[in-house]
This record gives sequence, structure tokens and C-alpha cells, in this order.
Amino acid sequence: MQRRIVSQNSPSIKFSFRFTQTLLFSSYNQTLTPDSDDPLYSDVPKPLRDKSERKPYPTPMKVLIQRAKEERESRKAEPVKLLETPPDNGLLVPELVHVAYQVYRARHSLLSALWQLVPVIPVQRCRFCSEVHIGHVGHEIRTCTGPKSGLRSATHVWRKGKVSDVVFFPKCFHLHDRVGKPRVVHDERHSVTIVPAIVELCVQAGVDLEKLPTKRRTKPVYSVEGRIVDFESVIENDEMKSDISLNSENLGRQLESSSRGKIDEMENSDFSKKSDQLNQSNDGEGENLRELSIRAMDSWFEMISGAKKIMEKYSVWTCGYCPEVQVGPKGHKVRMCKASKHQSRNGLHAWQEATMDDLVGPNYVWHVRDLNGPALDNNLKRYYGKAPAVVELCVHAGAPVPDQYRSMMRLDVVSPECDEFDLVA
Repeated sequence: MQRRIVSQNSPSIKFSFRFTQTLLFSSYNQTLTPDSDDPLYSDVPKPLRDKSERKPYPTPMKVLIQRAKEERESRKAEPVKLLETPPDNGLLVPELVHVAYQVYRARHSLLSALWQLVPVIPVQRCRFCSEVHIGHVGHEIRTCTGPKSGLRSATHVWRKGKVSDVVFFPKCFHLHDRVGKPRVVHDERHSVTIVPAIVELCVQAGVDLEKLPTKRRTKPVYSVEGRIVDFESVIENDEMKSDISLNSENLGRQLESSSRGKIDEMENSDFSKKSDQLNQSNDGEGENLRELSIRAMDSWFEMISGAKKIMEKYSVWTCGYCPEVQVGPKGHKVRMCKASKHQSRNGLHAWQEATMDDLVGPNYVWHVRDLNGPALDNNLKRYYGKAPAVVELCVHAGAPVPDQYRSMMRLDVVSPECDEFDLVA
């Protein structure tokens, strides 16, 4: 009788046990899945998108349409107006000049530190795609999208990486006059200087470099039915033009002259000692390696934070289908896009607002706890974290883990063994 009663209650017990087990496994899986809405791991980078898809807009399309309508209405109400807000009026933003010099110095310091860290910390690069890995042995995660990846089951073919694989600085056209001539046409593609986009951003924000001359104005420009007109150069005579050009040159030389001297001094000292530091042995230099990694990490965050401040005022554009970047009020008109749907655009880029990842490629890599450990398994990839290649490199060189990347690197997640994979979920 007692056994019969137990058998009658057993379905409810089994149901409650299965329901509880389902909740536990579902909550556990949601915590470990990168695409979940859990705020603890919501910052884990998602897999690469399809090449035919367009990049998401940083600003919603409704907001962009509303801004365009407001600009068109204000243009009709006031066809001729004096632009008062820098940098739209051709003048510099005074509070961002020193920030631009800080970003320029931080980039130089970061590159000089990476040149010394890469020979010590192993960097792997796939021969067929842009995948990067930090460690002695490349991972076994099948995410290759290069040529004939289907024949290799999307496995990577690793080779030794370089500094350019750790951090990527896309290049753009240099604008001599960002307001008077904001666009580069197709016929000028070979005559215009090409520089890293973050350097061009610093130059437009106030950094003066002899190799990249830039026009500096002393008076704001006018907008006539949406077109920029510089009445200062039209009305004044030749003598006044020469005086103004001299004044603008003197103004450009006076802007952060002390900072430019520090930059030149740092360039001469750092690159002269670079070859000597690379030839030194690593015995007894653990503390120096740690200090170097901390300096590289600080330079990385200083460069990123400063560039974000500058991008709030100075426009940066990127193609919605390819990595092309252009710094300035408008994107260029060079027909060089080879991405999806470029035939319908006659090779022109589909310009949209750029993000920080478009200006500086972080190259997210899988986090490895031990450089000398076994390769990462493809079946356990949802338990592994990610981090920018610069951060991963500096952490293995001895720098502390930044707080903003702890959840992304999943330091609190213990990955199971290969033979325990079927027992976990």
C-alpha cells in the first residue's frame, strides 16, 4: 500500500525535479552564453557578422533623419549665416588641443612598448584571415573565414605575428583644409598623402606636424545655402593675405610648442634605444617587462579615452561594408570599395558615423590562462573569454587585469575538461 502511494506521487516528484533541473541548466547556460542579456557577460564580443550585412548605425536612423530636416529648415530660414561653433567654422576647439597632443604621445608610447613586448610574448596570426592569438600554440577554435576555409573545417593555420597584428590603425587621406576642401575626389587618390586615421584626427584637432601641413584659420567661415565660403580670403588684398598666412603659421607654431618638443625628444630617445633593448636577454628582467607592460596598458587607455573625447567634436566616417575610414566633415569620393553591393554604388563607400573600434582596431582575441598550456578546444569555446589583443598581451607580460575587462575575459568561469564537456550541459 505504501509502495502504491509512492508510485502515485512519483510523477509530480519527477516533474518538479525536471523543472528545477531545467531552470538550473537554463540559468547556467544563459550566464555562459555570449549572446544572452545577462549584464555580467553582455560585453563579450559577438562573432563576426556576415560580410553582406551593413554595420549597425551608432545613431538611430530616425535621429539622423530628424537632424537632416532641422538643418534643411534652418538653411531655408537663414541662407547666409556665420558659423560660430568650432570646428564647423574652421577654427580649433581650444580645450581639445592638449587632448590631441596626449593622444599622439600615447600612440607613440604604445607602439614603442609593443615593439619590445612582441618578441618576448608570442603572437600568432592566421595565414588566411585576420584572427590573432596570444600564446605559444594557436587555438583550435574553428572560426576561420579565409579562402578555402571549408576544406579545412574552418581551422586556422598559424604563423608568427607582428605588432601590426596586435593593434590595427586604419589609414585615411590627409586634408590640408578640412573645411574649405573636405573631400578627396577619385582623380586625387594618388596625389594626397595617406596617414593613420588617429594621427589625422590629432592633426585636425590641433597637432602641428611638419610632414602634414594644415591650414589654420583666425576667423570663422560663412555658410551660404549649405556651402562653405571663406570671405576672409576673397575680400582682403594680397598683402593682407600674406599677413594672415604668417599669423596663422605663428599661431600653429605656438599651439602646444612645448608638447611638440617633448614629442620630438621622445621619438629620438625611444627609437634610438629600441634596437638595443630588443637585443637584451630576458634573464632577471621580469620587473622591467612588467613595468613596460603597465606603461603600454596606460598608453592604450589614454589613447582610447582621448580619441573618444575628440570624436565628440570632430567627425569620423567609416564605410558600412568595409574597414575604410575618413576623418573630416565628409567622406571621400574615391571609388575603391570592393565590399558587398559596391556595384550599385559604382565603387563608392557607404559612409556612416564611425565608432572607436573603426578608428583603432582592437583585434579581440581569446583569453588564455596559461601561455604554455594546451590549445583551446573548439567544444569549450563558450567558456572562454575575450579581450583586446593589447590587453591580453600586457596581462601576460605582468600588467594587472583592468576592471572593465574582467567580465569580458571571464576570469571567474572555470572551464571543464574535454572529457567533462558532455556532463556539464
